[in-house]
Amino acid sequence: MKLEEVRKLIQLVEESNIGELEVWKWWGRIRISRQNGSAGNGVVPAGHVPQELMRSGSLPAAPALIADLEQKAANDAAGLTLIKSPMVGTFFRSPAPDADPYVEPGDRIENGQTICIIEAMKLMNEIQAEVRGKVVRVAVQNGQPVEFGQTLFMVDESA
Repeated sequence: MKLEEVRKLIQLVEESNIGELEVWKWWGRIRISRQNGSAGNGVVPAGHVPQELMRSGSLPAAPALIADLEQKAANDAAGLTLIKSPMVGTFFRSPAPDADPYVEPGDRIENGQTICIIEAMKLMNEIQAEVRGKVVRVAVQNGQPVEFGQTLFMVDESA
């Protein structure tokens, strides 16, 4: 999630009568809540963010939250190689629904090893590792759509 998107979400919470906002994306989730408890206690799903706020560029900053998010993103990617999707499609961790996943976090992978499948236009495309190392994180859930360039795996090449 981009910093500007985070700022817009903070603005939504500050300007509305909600107490908490939670957004889920492929990389995880972000939850923004009021500290003073003066607002209601509803959760606004990501699809219900008013368009005026999404288009608005101005926001009173919340430096501590933004700094924490930037630090988390830096720590997550520090020293890790990101394996990204080479195409748009649907991500599958295993060759069949009842089969074991190709790789799990903690597994060592080799260059050329099949690590997942991306289905595009009814074609199953085996995605192979272009690095060797230890899988630290699988960034996409099985059966989820992926976009070109989206991170699929985080790999520690030094392990």
